[in-house]
Amino acid sequence: MFSGPGLFSDIGRRPKDLLTKDYVSDQKFSISTFSESGVVFSSFPNARDEFLCSSDLAVGVRYDMAFTSTAVKKGGLSTGDVAALYKYKNTVANLKVDTESNISTTFTVTDIIPSTKTIASMKFPDYSSGKLEVQYFHNHATFTTALALNKSPLIDFTATLGTPTISFGVEAGYDTTSGAFTKYTAGVGLSKPESSASIILGDKGDTINASYLYHLDQEKRGALVADISRRFSTNDNTFTVGGSYAIDSLTVVKAKLNNHGKLGAVLQHEFIPKSVLTIASEFDTMNLERTPKFGLALALKA
Repeated sequence: MFSGPGLFSDIGRRPKDLLTKDYVSDQKFSISTFSESGVVFSSFPNARDEFLCSSDLAVGVRYDMAFTSTAVKKGGLSTGDVAALYKYKNTVANLKVDTESNISTTFTVTDIIPSTKTIASMKFPDYSSGKLEVQYFHNHATFTTALALNKSPLIDFTATLGTPTISFGVEAGYDTTSGAFTKYTAGVGLSKPESSASIILGDKGDTINASYLYHLDQEKRGALVADISRRFSTNDNTFTVGGSYAIDSLTVVKAKLNNHGKLGAVLQHEFIPKSVLTIASEFDTMNLERTPKFGLALALKA
């Protein structure tokens, strides 16, 4: 069983999720139906524009197939897609077709070589969008390499050393055409059950970000988070504080405020088992005449 550090992208993820996840600004609707026979029927919008993945499925139940149709309305623009997921042994295949006639595919295979995960993706008709990624997991390190499948490939590489509690990582991007690095980032993360902290130096050393999350109780009903970012080239600083609190087992409230006066709030309520209503809003406290942003998401699961 893997017991090493997470991927580089996991450094600082917990504080970031609390400050960004569920702060929707559009209208989303989802319906999911699960069956132990191996078929999942689902209809939901995905703000991340990602496929339904195995982590979205209920733990402890085997699902071999999933069908997804999506509808999202943002402003006056509506988009949609239909997606399918098939899982067989150590392989997961995704296929998605959207309203702009784009076809996206992703294949994920674990343990082709022990302790590895291989991910291949392609989007049609944009044949230059192909990408191949290999992830390697060790008890004291993780490595990833991603290669764009085109005539002028970009190569991304990450490495993380440490333990599940403390990790040190680097990330780099290299353009094979120009022979120059497109990015390099370094970070350190500390993760405990009750807290999480990270410092990340990014944008080729132009930005630094520090974040800290702390759970107020063992049940993790309440949490506080602070995040500060600085861009050296412009001397811009952004400081954000936020928190979440579970009023009961069915209702969660969240809020955040930054030094630019942006105030966000979220209310989530599980009105029937596994079905959640999310209402979110954002206000500019320094310009109250500006129209606030509101978002609504309804996720139904049977």
